[in-house]
Amino acid sequence: MLRALLASLRRRPLKVWFHPAYRLPLSGTEASTGIDARRANHALHYLLREHAVRPEDVVQPQPVSYADLARVHTSDWLESLAHPATLAHVFAIDEADVVVDELLASVRLACGGTLEAARHALAHRHPALNLLGGFHHASPSRGVGFCAVNDVAVAIAVLRAEGFEGRVGIIDLDAHPPDGTAACVRADPNVTLVSLSGVSWGELPGVTEVVLPKGAGDAEYLAALEVQLAALPPLDLAFVLAGGDVLAGDRLGWLGLSVAGARARDLEVSRKLERVPSVWLPAGGYGPNAWKVLAGTGLTLAFDTDAPIPPDFDPLGAELSDIALALSGDQLGSTPLLSEDDFPELYGRRAEPRLLGFYTREGVEYALERYGMLPLVRRLGFDQLKVVLDGNRMRLLSRDLTLVEVDAEKKQLAGREVLFVNWLSLRNPRAHFSAKRPQLPGQEVPGLGLAQEATTLLALMAERLHLDGVAFRPSWFHMAYTARHGARFLDARRQGRFEALVRDLRALPLLEATRAVADKRVRLDGAPYEWEADAMVRWLSPHVEDDHAEIVAERERCRFTVE
Repeated sequence: MLRALLASLRRRPLKVWFHPAYRLPLSGTEASTGIDARRANHALHYLLREHAVRPEDVVQPQPVSYADLARVHTSDWLESLAHPATLAHVFAIDEADVVVDELLASVRLACGGTLEAARHALAHRHPALNLLGGFHHASPSRGVGFCAVNDVAVAIAVLRAEGFEGRVGIIDLDAHPPDGTAACVRADPNVTLVSLSGVSWGELPGVTEVVLPKGAGDAEYLAALEVQLAALPPLDLAFVLAGGDVLAGDRLGWLGLSVAGARARDLEVSRKLERVPSVWLPAGGYGPNAWKVLAGTGLTLAFDTDAPIPPDFDPLGAELSDIALALSGDQLGSTPLLSEDDFPELYGRRAEPRLLGFYTREGVEYALERYGMLPLVRRLGFDQLKVVLDGNRMRLLSRDLTLVEVDAEKKQLAGREVLFVNWLSLRNPRAHFSAKRPQLPGQEVPGLGLAQEATTLLALMAERLHLDGVAFRPSWFHMAYTARHGARFLDARRQGRFEALVRDLRALPLLEATRAVADKRVRLDGAPYEWEADAMVRWLSPHVEDDHAEIVAERERCRFTVE
């Protein structure tokens, strides 16, 4: 196991900067850009789990001051950040999704983390890792590409003001060029800026830049990196932007590295900088494995290892499962012995409603707080949150707005008892559909960006109630598509038709595919096809199916086309 292997290695000192607000308060970016707002959380949890970092080595940063930001950025630009339209442009989102104070708090905390990490690296001559930062597209008077301000340039400017005069190297290994950083540091003669990217945005003065061809893989990338590192002058401090957008399949990147190749990149740089104080930053990353690159950076700095992260490791499931283990039944609603709650009529009052006969209202609210869902909802701009239970239905309200609604019951399927979800709705009524946030079939308002958390918590509920699985009827193609890796249709032939549909629509973006199915523009063997909202189930306990041949036969028989 990886944990056993890492335990045999000597851990090197590593401080990690992290704040819960590193999860940006944006509910619609994952679908449109591929950004996983949970990246920092996933990476930190994994590093703690594998003992690459001790809890006492995790530092919560203070927000950088506006006075320090003004060392790099113009007053006009800093003032413009108070306007939703400015931040909406920077983060490629709709204005309605911007909660200015919360978003700026995240940005300023990340900048504070980079500055504090640089001070620490210089004082202790150890590498330091900040789990949010590397905002290299922000120039003195402009921000773009998810970069509102330039944390690296601000850190250098503050260090200079504090008397540091040494040679600084910025090794930018994000998939995109450091245009903003180049503009910010061009007047500092003691800064060396090198870049290895997959796209050219024209000549950048003061940057030693190598642009690799589209889709360049591990070998080509590492060979170019070796040349770049060999040309570095002696450094007194280094900033490394270890971008996760170099991976093959990244939504916004153009390179083709594997996760192992990204780790090899970090190892090569780390060994080159062995005696140089360094600050490591995640920069970009727009795919499901970007968190593995960031966690791999931490493993590199702590253990100097290329041991891989298991490919099937579920970071969110592991994080929430650890929280679930710390929650007792009494905290959530159950009581070990009979109490007056079991005989309300003897005490002249009504029985308190319990969700699924187990969870009290206070228990649900406490759990949602501990799992981090309520704090995020507040950061999205909702207050006066209240949980309401009614039979098998739970609602989360903000004033008179319904944000979350779940209707679930215990039910027998295939001779086993499961948690059957009749209805699940996650709503952000203050957001708007737009070209940046298109409407999916069945949506009345945009979502909260908490679908992964909600589905994971439903599985944890089923596990706590000693049920065998979680089931639901997907009303639309995109719902089944999203659940396909952990769940399957109960009926074998239905599963076969679904796999054939996924196969035959794979060339289409998911939005276009689900709309085609909803609009009945898909044909099955030449005949109009209507979506079949049959039961899907995610088994939690071992369940061996003997219908694989039937699934394969139906999959091979069916052919879908789009009009």
